[in-house]
Amino acid sequence: MLSLLMDGQIGVVVMLIGTIVFSLTLHEFGHAYSAKLLGDNTAEQAGRLTINPVAHIDPMGLLMVVLIGFGYAKPVPFNPRNTHVPWASAAIGAAGPFANLLIAIVSINIYVWAGRTGAFNLEGGLGVVLVMLAQINLLLMIFNLIPLGPLDGHYIMSWLLPKHLSFQYDRFNYRYGNYLFIGLILLSIVGVPIFRFVMNFASILLPYLIVF
Repeated sequence: MLSLLMDGQIGVVVMLIGTIVFSLTLHEFGHAYSAKLLGDNTAEQAGRLTINPVAHIDPMGLLMVVLIGFGYAKPVPFNPRNTHVPWASAAIGAAGPFANLLIAIVSINIYVWAGRTGAFNLEGGLGVVLVMLAQINLLLMIFNLIPLGPLDGHYIMSWLLPKHLSFQYDRFNYRYGNYLFIGLILLSIVGVPIFRFVMNFASILLPYLIVF
């Protein structure tokens, strides 16, 4: 994103940041809302059951988006002991990526539908924003499903594994997951195309979301 700023593409940067903030906000709201549905009001009590970006966006995480193209929002707190089902942690973890998937499906299909029917003009910012929404939300979905460190995928992986393996995995991720996660980020920053793979996978997946 810094390269866009240096090239003077301020409008594109503003649209990117706005799209990312919107996507992260609904991602975190998905966690909070699913926790509420499953009986845990921890997130609600913390003021996170809202679509107000101020409640979810971490200033340092947003600054990282601008500086290195990667960032984060405030994690939504939840207590699985307050829930009604044994798979609550996995469901709450999956709710954020699922929210991103829904946004991607809606935005890309609006874009395609408008392009085919001429229902409204896609020239200028609107068309760009719709495509950005689809691409960024697919990236967020895939990235957050990585089963390492604090990412949502580790809740899902823990539930999918047999009980004895789940315990070993949880212990391993608790001890080393954050370090491995940070290592992936550092490798990406120095040029190892780790997240390029995620971007390519998102590009491959995007056409399959089109229903029109």
